[in-house]
Parts: sequence; C-alpha cells; structure tokens
Amino acid sequence: MNLSHVLRITAGDVVAFVGGGGKTTAMFQLANELAPRLRVLTTTTTRIFAAQIKRSPAHVTFDPAQQSAADILPLLDDAIARHGQVLLIGQADPSSGKAFGLPPEIIDALAASGHFDVILNEADGSRMRPLKAPAAHEPVIPTSTTLVVPVVGLDVLGQPLGDDTVHRAGLVSQLSGTALGQPVTTGAVAALLCHPEGGLKHIPAQARVAPLLNKVDWKGGRMEGWKDGRTGPEILEAAREIAGKLLACERVDSVVVGAVQQVVSPVIEVHSRVAAVILAAGGSTRFGSPKQLARWGDKTFIEQVVDSALASPASPVVVVLGAEVEQCRALLRSRPVEIVLNPAWVEGQSTSMQAGLAALPANIGGTLFLLVDLPGVTPALLDELIQRHRATLAPLVWPEFEGQRGNPVLFDRALFPELRQISGDTGGRPLLLKYKDQAERVPVAEAGILQDFDRPEDLTAFGLG
Repeated sequence: MNLSHVLRITAGDVVAFVGGGGKTTAMFQLANELAPRLRVLTTTTTRIFAAQIKRSPAHVTFDPAQQSAADILPLLDDAIARHGQVLLIGQADPSSGKAFGLPPEIIDALAASGHFDVILNEADGSRMRPLKAPAAHEPVIPTSTTLVVPVVGLDVLGQPLGDDTVHRAGLVSQLSGTALGQPVTTGAVAALLCHPEGGLKHIPAQARVAPLLNKVDWKGGRMEGWKDGRTGPEILEAAREIAGKLLACERVDSVVVGAVQQVVSPVIEVHSRVAAVILAAGGSTRFGSPKQLARWGDKTFIEQVVDSALASPASPVVVVLGAEVEQCRALLRSRPVEIVLNPAWVEGQSTSMQAGLAALPANIGGTLFLLVDLPGVTPALLDELIQRHRATLAPLVWPEFEGQRGNPVLFDRALFPELRQISGDTGGRPLLLKYKDQAERVPVAEAGILQDFDRPEDLTAFGLG
C-alpha cells in the first residue's frame, strides 16, 4: 500500500508531519505519490537541511520581510505546472546549513488561495532522532491543517532512554513515564504519542490524527530484522501492539505501519477501529417463530452471534433490534453491546443497516455487518477479515467458501456515504456488485459463512432441530 491511500488524502488536505524518525522522507514520499494527479506544495514551518531540499524537483525561496503569499504564487504555479510539486522554503541560515521555515499564517494563506490541491508541511524538528518530545514552541502546525501525522522510528525500541537515542530525553521520560536509562518500550512510545503535550500537541480541533510507525521493513517478500537481533516478525508484532494502544486514544483516527524509505509499497498495515453491526431486527416471517431466539447449542442465535463479535477485535459491537425487542434486550443485558432500535425494520434490511451506521462514532475505519441467522460465523473469521482490511484497506472484504461469497462482509468507511443511500430489502448488495473487482476475498474451509436458516427444517437438516 502507499501513503496517499492509507492516509486517505483528498484534494483540500493540509498535512503536518511531526515527531521524529522519518518525517522528511514521509513528506516527499507522499508528494511523489500525489504529484501525478494533484497539485502538491511541500513546505516546512521548522528548518530543512540543504540535502533534503534536493529531494524536491523544484523549490522556491520565500522572504517574509519582502514578500507576501500572493507574490510567490506565479513562481509556485509555474513549478507545479512542470513537475506536479514544488517545495517552498525560507531564507538560508548559513550558521546551520539549513533553510528557515515559513510562518504558519503564510501556509494558511496559501491553503486558502485555491492554487494547490494538497499542502504537505514538516512542522517539527528532531535532530535526526527516531523519537522526540516537543519543546514549548513546538510543533508549529498551521490552523488550516486537516491531518497530522506523528512519526516515530521503531528502531528506538529497546534503546536506553537518553539524549543520544531520543530528542529531549528528560521530557520524553516525563511524558511517557519511563526512567532515563531504561529501555524504550512499546508502552512508552504509545504513551508519548497519545499525550496532549507529546504527539497530540497543538493539533487543530478539525484535524485527523494518523501516527506513522516507521522503519518496519518489508523487502523481498519477507520482514527485515534489525542489527540488534530482533526479527522481522517481532518488530511487526511490536508495531501492532503500539497500534492497539494508540487506538485506545479517541483522538487517533488510524495508525500506519511501514517503512517510508521504500519507494514501492511503503506501508505494510493500517490499523483502524472496525465495528461490528449485528442485524437482528427482522420478523422471521418464513421461519415461523423469532429467529433471534432460536437455539444454537446452549445459546440463542442472537447470543451466539453477539458473543462471536465480542470475542473478536471488532469494537464497538452494535445490535440493531426491531421485532422481539424485549426478549432480545433481556438476553443481552449483561453483554457490553450498544442496542439500537429500528422502528422501520419492516421496510427492509437497509433500514437496519443504516440505523447501525448512524450509531457508530466518527472515528470508525470500517464495519462488519453480521446477520443474526448466521450463528456459525467464528471470532477467528472476523479476525481474519479485519486483518485483511489492515493489509489492503480494500473497500470490501468478504469470506468465500469454494468460490461462493458468504457473510459477514466488512465495508470500509469510504463506502459509508453510498451505504446510506440504499433503500429496500437489499442490504449492501448493490455495493457488493459495484465494487466486486476491488474486493478482497478470504478463503475459508467451513461452510458456516453460507449457512443461514430461513425455515425450521433448515435447523433439522443441520442437526439442531
């Protein structure tokens, strides 16, 4: 996967990179991905090395004492017309070998000008360290910013916390709760990135936050290890542990895992919150009795499906009820689920689907829709579907048994607006057809993904009647 895909970059975005361990590389990697189709301005509100300036095919120097944003627009437009991207920097600082950054209000003015589709800004400095804590004046994030990417190089893991391994070790120690000299742990990294004076500092209220866990290398079809003896799988598992901790922070939208120095496919996984919406509102007309209350071993159908969802990584778990509300509510009373009532359930499955969507928080990255009459679906399958979504960010992920598509289906949040337009008793079927060529399939060996129960005799045939 590439950065522009997993960061969900669209025209109008202003992106700020903060932290340490690959900000500049990430910014130019993203610029190169976007430039063939969008007008991209790269810039900085801190300082940038002369060697890093050369990573852009063109650059323009801005003197805030002599120029306004309007003065430099013709130069920027010309460079973008030739290259698709341009770097805007301040005057050179001979004492440091760097160029000064721009005042944040200049970036805000350029964003408002309409001349650029995307603006990418390095908003922080780290003295080439993989991890940092910001000083009082840092980071310098323009108010127009729509996405902040806190970056950390995971080669910091296991290193003793000190000024030779991180930037501002004393402050890192204070914010992460890690003593100086102690190894930097996954918990320390997550604590720093989630701290309002750490990775979340100075972020505008409207901006999304997508931390980048960098230096997790995937080369030649295998995960690269590190010189200190840690294997590739161990590093990836550490990244996944950090991602899980970060998603416990409500402000974090998603977590990107990869190695931005890799030009091709720099992203290995993107972690986001995947909800489970259980559609259990139907009237069971053909079944002849409430299907939700039918027996599946020592549980009812609804208990079995809910328990499978709760045993999976999906969260939150939302149960949409319509018919048999009181009986279902009583069965689920002790389970940590959100119950949503759909008074329009007789109008078709789409109404339950939309009731479930409406109950989800804004920071959900995807949703599994589970049917109450497929109790054979296992937590392990839900885990597989979620993991395939992490590895592909496909719009749809579904299981297949011997070439037949089954349920549940995971819908990426990019499809939520279209899901909300569906009516009738079709559920998400129109989108399954529309996006089938982009869907990811997870082969399964068990037919439980196909086995629903529309009539009482179906239970008998399955040995449960």
